Amino acid sequence: MEQMSSTGRPVQITVTDGYDLKGFKGETPVTFIRAEFNQMVLGDSAKVTVSAEGTAKYNLTSSFEFNPEGGITLDDIAHKPVFLTMTEVLPKEKKQKDEKTLILGQAVVDLLPLLEGESSFETMAPLHPVPGSPLEPLRSSVKKDYSILFKNGTLKLGGEREPVPRPKKWPIANILAPGANNIPDAFIIGGPYEEEDGELSRPEDREFRNQAECIKKRIIWDLESRCYLDPPAVVSFQKRIADCRFWPVEITRVPLTIAPKGKAAKFDKVDDESQLSFHGVAYVNMVPLLYPGVKRIRGAFHVYPYLDSTVYEKTKCSFSLFRDTGHHLVQNNKIGGINSPLSKPAVSKNVKEDKTVKEKDIEGKPRPGDMQPPSIKSQSSDTPLEVEPPLSHNPEGQQYVEAGTYIVLEIQLDKALVPKRMPEELARRVKEMIPPRPPLTRRTGGAQKAVSDYHTQVKNISRAILDEYHRMFGKQVAKLGSDMDSETLEEQKCQLNYELNCSGKYFAFKEQLKHAVVRIVREKYLKTTSFESQEELQTFISELYVFLVDQMHVALNQTMPDDIQGTVPTIYTSSEQLRLFAFEAEVNENFEMAAVYYEERLVREPQNLEHWLDYGAFCLLTEDNIKAQECFQKALSLNQNHIQSLLLCGVLAVLMENYEQAEIFFEDATCLEPTNVVAWTLLGLYYEIQNNDIRMEMAFHEAFKQLQARMLQAQIMKQRSIGTVEYIEEGGKVEESSLGPWGITNGSSATAIKVEAPAGPSILDDFLEESSKQQSDSREHITSTQSQDPTISQKPSNILLKEMPVKKETSKCQDSSAVLYPSPYGVSQTPATIFMETIRFLMKVNAVQYVHRVLAHELLCPQGGPSCEYYLVLAQTHLLKKDFAKAEECLQQAAQMDYLNPNVWGVKGHLYFLSGNHAEAKACYERTISFVVDASEMHFIFLRLGQIYLEEKEYEKAKKTYLQACKRSPSCLTWLGLGIACYRLEELTEAEDALSEANALNNYNAEVWAYLALVSLKAGRQLEAEQAYKYTMKLKLKDETLLAEIHMVQETVGFGNPSF
Repeated sequence: MEQMSSTGRPVQITVTDGYDLKGFKGETPVTFIRAEFNQMVLGDSAKVTVSAEGTAKYNLTSSFEFNPEGGITLDDIAHKPVFLTMTEVLPKEKKQKDEKTLILGQAVVDLLPLLEGESSFETMAPLHPVPGSPLEPLRSSVKKDYSILFKNGTLKLGGEREPVPRPKKWPIANILAPGANNIPDAFIIGGPYEEEDGELSRPEDREFRNQAECIKKRIIWDLESRCYLDPPAVVSFQKRIADCRFWPVEITRVPLTIAPKGKAAKFDKVDDESQLSFHGVAYVNMVPLLYPGVKRIRGAFHVYPYLDSTVYEKTKCSFSLFRDTGHHLVQNNKIGGINSPLSKPAVSKNVKEDKTVKEKDIEGKPRPGDMQPPSIKSQSSDTPLEVEPPLSHNPEGQQYVEAGTYIVLEIQLDKALVPKRMPEELARRVKEMIPPRPPLTRRTGGAQKAVSDYHTQVKNISRAILDEYHRMFGKQVAKLGSDMDSETLEEQKCQLNYELNCSGKYFAFKEQLKHAVVRIVREKYLKTTSFESQEELQTFISELYVFLVDQMHVALNQTMPDDIQGTVPTIYTSSEQLRLFAFEAEVNENFEMAAVYYEERLVREPQNLEHWLDYGAFCLLTEDNIKAQECFQKALSLNQNHIQSLLLCGVLAVLMENYEQAEIFFEDATCLEPTNVVAWTLLGLYYEIQNNDIRMEMAFHEAFKQLQARMLQAQIMKQRSIGTVEYIEEGGKVEESSLGPWGITNGSSATAIKVEAPAGPSILDDFLEESSKQQSDSREHITSTQSQDPTISQKPSNILLKEMPVKKETSKCQDSSAVLYPSPYGVSQTPATIFMETIRFLMKVNAVQYVHRVLAHELLCPQGGPSCEYYLVLAQTHLLKKDFAKAEECLQQAAQMDYLNPNVWGVKGHLYFLSGNHAEAKACYERTISFVVDASEMHFIFLRLGQIYLEEKEYEKAKKTYLQACKRSPSCLTWLGLGIACYRLEELTEAEDALSEANALNNYNAEVWAYLALVSLKAGRQLEAEQAYKYTMKLKLKDETLLAEIHMVQETVGFGNPSF
């Protein structure tokens, strides 16, 4: 458009071309354009015929004049557009005088750019169709559903094998050359049945599918239909899958109909209903396409008889594509079906059946929606449930169920509907939240360097003094030798001091030490400013003097070791022993001492992430979530690929309601270790908290699949070890070298491994359907459980079942054999469900807040439910809160389910011990240790049983029990118990040895010092008795009875108490 600068100021409008045009009559309609402005016709174009491609050249030029003083003003140009109306000229009929025209649509052009300084501009104006215009379906076709039709199934006889590789075929009829049917470089690629998404993916289905797909008769399509989804269609596709997870795929048998010549278009006279036979339907779960990163669904799906009520219940679809909306498509449509932006993308369907039929068609529905193409009218009733035929009205469809018929199909997308975070992005996000912390480089200065320099100066001065002494008294020492008395030595000392002072060497030595002492004051004591008072200065000088003298002795001993006095051996406690001591302190509720042991481990090995994880689990036990989070994040900073650290950081993030970080941690864990069952389960629990049911289902499904794969692999390895693995193909043997990692022949999906597993429907699908139906019940159950156990707010009691890692060869977080949880018969067994394995992990790290939620899932899981281990875990959670009544109820249930489980009796003994019923505790402990197989933890069973024996004065039994504990996992408490038993048996030598071992492991135990004092008193050693008694009083022995016994023995022997 152009504004001319001549008189009258005209505005010229030019219409050049039209695109994507369509008329009422024919493929090449005759049209013209009319331009209008301000309710005034500016002109019409010539009548132009639209090309077959839908384009036309109009070249219409029109204009109008505007005048600011009147007529068309600038205000009119500002708010009134130019209308371009397209009209179709219909062809004349006989005896018709005038031409008939129909308006197709209008385009609107805004002239505002002319008032904004533009002298001319070009624009592409959309042509808006009028109601009823043939242009309208083109614009609104995105709202329609189209079906995908596959025909011409090929009957395969029994025993006839498929070609390898197996090509995909075009869904197009009338291809003359047989080789042209195959799509270039497109082949059907199978895979392990366990990795499929269908209904026959269990190990027990292998043999059945192997026979059905190789030995029995079947129908083969091998067709692939491709469709394009534009962005609006993708959004609609996602929404419809979310609205209804199951989509129907109908299958029916249609006889070939040969039409007579000249009457090929009269199929509508044929009774469609009479031609439908063996009408069946398969229900395809499309939800996996909404999982992040999933682009493919492939699997075998059972075929069921088509019944209106069942189809409507599962798919919300009230019509049949074959029977109601267009059975004529089977007759008149080509094999490719109807193309639509909403059709299924890139569908490849391979259908197999064991029935002999002439021809069978399969219909795939992209979505059981309510919108239908206008050209196809539904003939179904508005109330399909009321007119549904009974089961006996579809006897042919019922044969599908009896024969076990199924179809194998594949749906594949070029791009995933829901993008998945890349591992690199997750790793980057984790680094942003918790940057890696490399080990600190050693500084050349600092306190350690200052002390080292002081040692060096002391050594140098000592050598100088020795040289001076040798110069002055060397000959005298050589003459006297070992006959030198103390008086002579004292006289030499006085002479040496006099010489050093007179010569100035003493002052030089002081100056030599001065700089080293100043560095110690500044670097070690951080004293760089003047003291505020004289008292403070004197206190500091006294402390500094003691330190300097001690360090001088250290340096002198290094220079001149004492060959006469033997060195005292150092008792080194390993990291595993420290963890054992910390655990003992936890159970005895001495959390301060437990923290000391955990911190000692961190001081020794600050770069060991397992120590940080242990300390974090201890902080969870004491409900210090902030410190626990710091510990787990520190462990993760040491190794950002450590799975357990990621999971624990995610757990703490959820507990502290930082859900965005929790998702990052859990997703990163699943990316780093896709086979980790606990990682997928925790991710599913997170999505449940977020009310994201689809992703929750995805995570639980993946966890279940990984658990099944692990169990299958373990079974295969076990069978291989005893030589009982059978590879079957067509009833014969197959060379093992041709098998893949899952026992599947390379290039073929017809090989099966004959293994035994529980039969029945898909456990996960049943669980997901049941959980979706019982979601409210589940939440009520969780609420009721938590109402009884709202939080773990009370201080935990001294019942924590952990396995003592005395000899720890593997990672603490990787040896999952019953640490906080008992496993059946005391051995680590593969858990039956993903939830029980997650419960074990959570109990191991003291994340009890999570456990009740997972226990609720365990109850709903078809393979789970109330089990012995379930009740044991529940009993432990009650014991942590000292709810003994509920714990006893759970243990009663566990004992009824597995009376011979040693863990049941062990936990029962702990219950009675904590509740004060030592008689019952003794019976339970004795039963536990009498089993052939030990319980999951035996350390505290021996300790507490030995304590009961001591209380009942059965010292021989106590001695044997503590000896077993010392052999398994020696600690201060085990040696103390053994020492007490030996002392009561008057075996003083053995008692002293045991108590010495206990004192070496922990010299802060007042009871150990007390019994050492008693042993020394009985042995008549006064000095040792007084020293032991001194430390007993210093450490404040709390046992008044034991203290009274010490005083009585002291009075009897007449010594041992210096205060007498």
